[in-house]
Amino acid sequence: MSSNTLSNIFWLGTKELRSFFKDYVLLGFVIWSFTFSVYTQAQSNSQELHNASVGVADEDHSPLSRRMIAALLPPYFKPPQAIIASDIERLMDTARYTFVIVIPPDFERDVLARRYPAVQVDIDATAMVQAGLGSNYIQQIFSTEISNFVSRNEGAFSSRSQGTSQSSVTLAVRVAFNPNVTTSWFTSIMGIINSVTMLAIILAGAAIIREREHGTMDHLLVMPVTPFEIAMSKVWANSLVITIAVGLSLTIVVRMLLSIPVVGSVPLFMVGVAIYLFFATAIGIFLATIARTMPQLGLLYLLVAMPMNMLSGSNTPLESMPLALRTIMTAVPSTHFVAFAQSILYRGAGLTVVWPDFLFVAMVGGLFLFLALIRFRAVTIQSG
Repeated sequence: MSSNTLSNIFWLGTKELRSFFKDYVLLGFVIWSFTFSVYTQAQSNSQELHNASVGVADEDHSPLSRRMIAALLPPYFKPPQAIIASDIERLMDTARYTFVIVIPPDFERDVLARRYPAVQVDIDATAMVQAGLGSNYIQQIFSTEISNFVSRNEGAFSSRSQGTSQSSVTLAVRVAFNPNVTTSWFTSIMGIINSVTMLAIILAGAAIIREREHGTMDHLLVMPVTPFEIAMSKVWANSLVITIAVGLSLTIVVRMLLSIPVVGSVPLFMVGVAIYLFFATAIGIFLATIARTMPQLGLLYLLVAMPMNMLSGSNTPLESMPLALRTIMTAVPSTHFVAFAQSILYRGAGLTVVWPDFLFVAMVGGLFLFLALIRFRAVTIQSG
């Protein structure tokens, strides 16, 4: 590649950057995608129990019932509210409480007499995640409190009071990489990854369509520059914008605002982002040679990028997909992008671990970029 070609690519890229920063809609879209979108996705898409509302109809008013109610503590539950049994149906219909607990009369006496009384828990299952987790939490909390109350020894398990023998095996659970299984640790990073694919396609495609709609593409074609130089200038300029946005999002939004630790090497991850952008921007250029307007580009994006993001492993593990679909997705660079991003940022993997994914993304991305540039060159020559 000659120095004149590199010079043309550089100066055309600077023109592309100036055009981008003057397009306030696209600029605002980039800022929103890597800031507010990531933050709200991490905070609103919680998959753990948090501040669940609880109403309690305590018809026993015994030390044991008060002890059970007091064990429902934040941050899992809001402070339980006392209600009367006749209001349960109305309160559940109006979605006032996610959980309504009914402790029957003489509950403590029946427990001590080994009559095994029942506690009723009504659950609003429209709050699906909280309903599933909360019911298990309440069962575990109440079982522990009743066991401790009967045994008269905090933390001790009375096998005789339970009518069963103690297990000879103790299960020790160790949760790696996300000790509290906090959803935001996962969704924030996956939000950034999905935004990379989305914006690489949209920015690269919009840059070409913008030239066509403004009539400046014809001006470029009569200048001493080639279609290859035009396309590559848009690749590096838009890739630079996205790479900088990813770095700022990881630092400001993920680390500072959300207080999520990133254990791996951010520079190594940024290298992977730059490699992946060859593939993502190539899709944008290819779609721009098909679409004639921005609305058409948006429709093509929905057909291509949305399934690619949803099936890449950022939302659902590949192992849970059908075999045929899983086989297809292993050949898509976005799947490997998600894989090495998780390995680096969550598990602290180094280059010796992720280089096969880097190599695969680079090879497929380079091939697809080559094909996109061929089509772009054919379309521009034909239109010129």
